[in-house]
Amino acid sequence: MSRLIFVLNGPNLNLLGKRQPAIYGHETLADVEAGCRKLASGHGLDLRFHQSNREYELIDWIHEARDVAAGIAINPGAFTHTSIAILDALNTFEGPVLEVHISNVHKREHFRHHSYVSLRADGVIAGFGVQGYELAVERLAWLIGKAA
Repeated sequence: MSRLIFVLNGPNLNLLGKRQPAIYGHETLADVEAGCRKLASGHGLDLRFHQSNREYELIDWIHEARDVAAGIAINPGAFTHTSIAILDALNTFEGPVLEVHISNVHKREHFRHHSYVSLRADGVIAGFGVQGYELAVERLAWLIGKAA
């Protein structure tokens, strides 16, 4: 079985640490990636970490994951609330999918309360700041180990 996980990030997450730090914190996406890599390595997992502001790139990475990955952690950003296309792509992936949000989306604007991605996700981690990514890696490691 594959020991590879994908961590996918949607629009504006490239600005992490600079954009609305009161909501998203001061850590950068590079900081998040470093933490995820260290944690994944400790579990004997390989990691591919991607960010895009383009919906089609996220979909392409999900399609790629179908052939090589054991699990996906995805923070789709605003695509969470709008992208049936990302949902459709995730529905073609057979491994575990975890949805990650840095902020507690349920304490924010009403439109953020609906997630298309949640219709496929095996779990949702929201409101734990960037630590949510590490929680997702931990959970994927457990799920992958259980399936082995």
